[in-house]
Amino acid sequence: MKLIGMIQRLQIQREPLKVGERPNRRYDPSPLLAVDGLLLTAEGAIGVLDDGGQWIDVHHAGHPRTRHSGGLNGLSIGFTSHYDHMRAYFGRNLPGGIAGENILVEYAEIMSLAEISPRLVIEDDFSGDLVYLTGITVAAPCVEFSQFLAGDDADPEVIKHALQFLHGGIRGFYAALEPGQGEVIIHPGDRLYVPD
Repeated sequence: MKLIGMIQRLQIQREPLKVGERPNRRYDPSPLLAVDGLLLTAEGAIGVLDDGGQWIDVHHAGHPRTRHSGGLNGLSIGFTSHYDHMRAYFGRNLPGGIAGENILVEYAEIMSLAEISPRLVIEDDFSGDLVYLTGITVAAPCVEFSQFLAGDDADPEVIKHALQFLHGGIRGFYAALEPGQGEVIIHPGDRLYVPD
């Protein structure tokens, strides 16, 4: 297997990050919550805290205001290098994870869909157990996140260019737990691989 990098951060979205009604809808990252572990299920992700508390992610099928899309977006992955790229493009000091992905992985290059599709593997840092992810797709950026990065007063042309910049995986990727696997908890420090 080819090592991509170590998981740096795990988080969930307690509520939708797009708030308000169109045309005044905006991106609000305040519902993001860093967690100590992430329980991966066929229905999506659940954040696990060291004190035993659990928070269900808004993309989990069981969330009361679910944004679950037939299993296509139950889990999301981003890369630290993509944040470096966004910081340079937008000229802002963006915290890692602000795009809302569940798993943030340390990586030095820009990751493409071709490099990580169709399957990823997470190795548990303690047990060495392997977790398989499939259904890797690009997480297309939304207008609200693009405007959040470009600035509230950005004109439509700037937002259009921001959307184009964020497409192709800069915003991140979606994945799902491979069918047939049982529920599993992953932690920061676990490693992400592409199988040979």
